[in-house]
Amino acid sequence: MTKTNSSIFHFAIICMLLLEIRIQLSDESEFLVDRSKTGLFHVPKDLSLKTTILDISQNYISELQTSDVLSLSKLRILIISHNSIQYLDISIFKFNQELEYLDLSHNKLGNISCHPTVNFKHLDLSFNAFDVLPICREFGNMSQLEFLGLSATQLQKSSVLPIAHLHISKVLLVLGDTYGEREDPESLQDLNTESLHIVFPTGKEFHFILDVSVSTAVSLELSNIKCVLEDNGCISFRNVMSKLQKNSRLSNLTLNNIDTTWNSFITILQWVWHTSIEYFSISNMKLRGQLNSRDFDYSHTSLKALSIHQVVSDVFNFPQSYIYEIFSNMNIPNFTVSGTRIVHMVCPFQISPFLYLDFSNNLLTDTVFKNCGNLANLETLSLQMNQLKELANIVDMTKEMKSLQQLDVSQNSLRFDEYEGNCSWTRSLLSLNMSSNMLTDSVFRCLPPRVKVLDLHRNRIRSIPKPVMKLEVLQELNVAFNSLAHLPGCGMFNSLSVLIIDYNSISDPSADFFQSCQKITSIRAGNNPFQCTCELREFIQSIGQVSSEVIEGWPDSYKCDYPENYKGTLLKDFHVSQLTCNTALLIVTIGVTGLVLAITVTVLCIYFDLPWYLRMVCQWTQTRRRARNIPLEELQRTLQFHAFISYSEHDSAWVKGELIPNLEKENIRICLHERNFVPGKSIVENIINCIEKSYKSIFILSPNFVQSEWCHYELYFAHHNLFHEGSSNLILILLETIPQYSIPGSYHKLKTLMAQRTYLEWPKEKSKHGLFWANLRASINIKLMEK
Repeated sequence: MTKTNSSIFHFAIICMLLLEIRIQLSDESEFLVDRSKTGLFHVPKDLSLKTTILDISQNYISELQTSDVLSLSKLRILIISHNSIQYLDISIFKFNQELEYLDLSHNKLGNISCHPTVNFKHLDLSFNAFDVLPICREFGNMSQLEFLGLSATQLQKSSVLPIAHLHISKVLLVLGDTYGEREDPESLQDLNTESLHIVFPTGKEFHFILDVSVSTAVSLELSNIKCVLEDNGCISFRNVMSKLQKNSRLSNLTLNNIDTTWNSFITILQWVWHTSIEYFSISNMKLRGQLNSRDFDYSHTSLKALSIHQVVSDVFNFPQSYIYEIFSNMNIPNFTVSGTRIVHMVCPFQISPFLYLDFSNNLLTDTVFKNCGNLANLETLSLQMNQLKELANIVDMTKEMKSLQQLDVSQNSLRFDEYEGNCSWTRSLLSLNMSSNMLTDSVFRCLPPRVKVLDLHRNRIRSIPKPVMKLEVLQELNVAFNSLAHLPGCGMFNSLSVLIIDYNSISDPSADFFQSCQKITSIRAGNNPFQCTCELREFIQSIGQVSSEVIEGWPDSYKCDYPENYKGTLLKDFHVSQLTCNTALLIVTIGVTGLVLAITVTVLCIYFDLPWYLRMVCQWTQTRRRARNIPLEELQRTLQFHAFISYSEHDSAWVKGELIPNLEKENIRICLHERNFVPGKSIVENIINCIEKSYKSIFILSPNFVQSEWCHYELYFAHHNLFHEGSSNLILILLETIPQYSIPGSYHKLKTLMAQRTYLEWPKEKSKHGLFWANLRASINIKLMEK
């Protein structure tokens, strides 16, 4: 056997051991430190005192000392395989009282010294450089030992005696390259184990006479067997095998990494047929030479299962039909042939006892078992990874298999044309795996009527047709990795409880799914391009009403794909208001809001006299437009009066008797409406003209003033005086006190001005009149341009 195959085998052993360890790591109390493949030359010193599992395999460590593990009092598992350790003193572990798993395989150990206090459950010293079996007298105290891995280049019966009284579950024995020169055939007879695995030297023709028939062994595995010379190696191997007849307890036999001839293979198979072995497995086998046809004796066998995996042949022109006949007519319940590149399998000559057939990873075509009525007892058939192309041929094949319950035709190139007509599956079929094929939507029109488990993942299915065959007992459906755009309803799948539909093209799943599929106990629908829009809102709400155990992968696998601003957002974090998604509600809300706004604006307009303000703004805007085209010098020349006086007619006696005489005697020009308004013009236009021609506007405030609408106009336009805009061009004289409640709501400017007390108050005492007139004249003192 080549070094490559040997390395693969050794790697497989390591993987199994590591898997066993990983299973033990499920306990949360374990503290794992993994420093494998890190280039270490020594055991690291920075390890936590809590370390219970330490993996320092595949490094360059050459020695172990007590100080390396002294502080690790809680250490339970130590893996130090694939290093360069040459010597081991087990006493270094005397302070590690909880250590029960030690793997020192694949080192350079040639010698060990033992210590009586260590009590391992798993001790692996295989694949080392021991000359004799490294079994110390102290090994006999390991009462809990379950696995023992050993290696040696020579075997002596006395070497096994220290552990003969122990009942070890499994023993792995690796024989060195020079084994066989000083061989003791009965060196293993005192070994007390249920499972024995012997690894012979690689690349050497088998010439050993070792008696492998350990009386207590129930399971035997032999690896690295080369017998290509009929008169030497093959005879030696057959002699070793013949000794197994002495062990009536042996029920499991496994042969790994075999290099032999076709004739020897058939001979080995025939020999096993007449032993007590019930389960026979062959893997990684290379076959040479020609095959001589001969009768195969199927009588008196205990064999229940035969498995043949990974076979290559250097001969192509041998009578294949002979091999097919031997295989197909075996009177055993379970038969597996995988990875052998067989292209055909014939129908048994008579009703076969086959219950389980596995022909995966071969080159079988649609013609396999065609019109074969002798497989009536077959319950499970696997044709995975072959050359099957037409589903109709597979359907036709199953018609004669009256007991078939499980069929696996995955990883082929199956197609189905719905117009092919006949679709008569065997009615006994309960589980069907057609994943990783080229099937389309039409496959749903040709399914076994009583199927309970249906696997169609990795096909080309875009939708599940509505006129689908009614599958009333279907319980589990897997349609992942297709192109489905919608969740299927359960109208045709009344009993559906498990649905796997992730990795499809579902963007807006229906919220009615959980209502139509009342029996769903598990659904996996993540990793789909969900569109996070209003349509998805109801589906998310429906998920919230379902138990979290039903939705597999929730919430991590359920993310928004569209729109861009939500991409990557978890569906559980996507929130949109009902108002946004309900068009009718949105229209009603907008209508009600608009109506309320209109009513509010109307009320405010009435309360604040908005129409009046609009008329004033219109007049003011027209006047401003005219003024914009008049030069500044001309505007200054238009000033004809020092002040325009606005008052109520009820206050005219004070204005004409007190105000005007006191101002005009100081050559102050006064503009009054009764003597300065231009006939023919509107009142509003006259008011504006008078205000524009006056430097100041004087307002006589009294309860009568606030009751006059024209006074209000004059106050508004004066406040927006064009020429003096931004300056203090208003003079307010409070003739009589005005209660705040008596001022109309539309007099906002007046209220503001009075609140700031920017007015002159007419004093009642005559002694104060002089100061009042002086202040008033000072506030309107300006020299007007002469005309």
